[in-house]
Amino acid sequence: MSKVPLIWVVDDDATIRKLLDEYLSGQGFNVRSYASATEAERWLQRIRPDLIVLDVMLKGGNGIDLCRRLRDMKDDIPIIMLTARGESVDKIEGFEAGADDYVTKPFEPRELTMRIQAVLRRRKAMPVGSPLPGGKVVHFGDYKLDLSNRTLRTGDRMIEITGAEFAVLAALATHPHQPMSRERLRELSQGPGASSDERNIDVQVYRLRKLIEPPGASIHIQTVWGVGYVFVPERDERTS
Repeated sequence: MSKVPLIWVVDDDATIRKLLDEYLSGQGFNVRSYASATEAERWLQRIRPDLIVLDVMLKGGNGIDLCRRLRDMKDDIPIIMLTARGESVDKIEGFEAGADDYVTKPFEPRELTMRIQAVLRRRKAMPVGSPLPGGKVVHFGDYKLDLSNRTLRTGDRMIEITGAEFAVLAALATHPHQPMSRERLRELSQGPGASSDERNIDVQVYRLRKLIEPPGASIHIQTVWGVGYVFVPERDERTS
């Protein structure tokens, strides 16, 4: 018998917690709800959920701060942020903090369920650290991107990279010199059912540039105005 996914709902609105508890339970999930980031963080020391639905604005704490703390500790628990309508800054900050997706309030529970299922499918199909089928090693600059082991190195140093960042870099690196739209990158890196907000790709590219580019430069991941991005491995490109 397959394991029932454990979903946490962290929201200080009791009505939303009750609604999602009932609806998600009816969809076959095991659900726990918490009213604050502090409470959720305390329980994380004992139990590990399969996914967290995390509100941005919480009493006594901030959902984005909790997401950032988890990622700083190298914890890759999937996180879907709940953001207020029109608060695009929250969405961008959420993605920068390491969120996997977001849903804007007010929302239909069915939409959230689809987002949860999509994120869980992606994590199941490609958990962090798992090899890519038919993988190879792509060299660019001083870096080595191992698609089989899903690692990024420069010299003897392993670079910490999230699953979302790796997926976007792998999509770019396996299509060198080919201008790619944000929509195409989203399809290749996130699969069907992911957030359609193209800002997600922009945020991942922003984070990748901080990892692999010199300050203020865009050598390997270049912007193609009106299109999207193109990966330039430099002249000494090698694959093995």
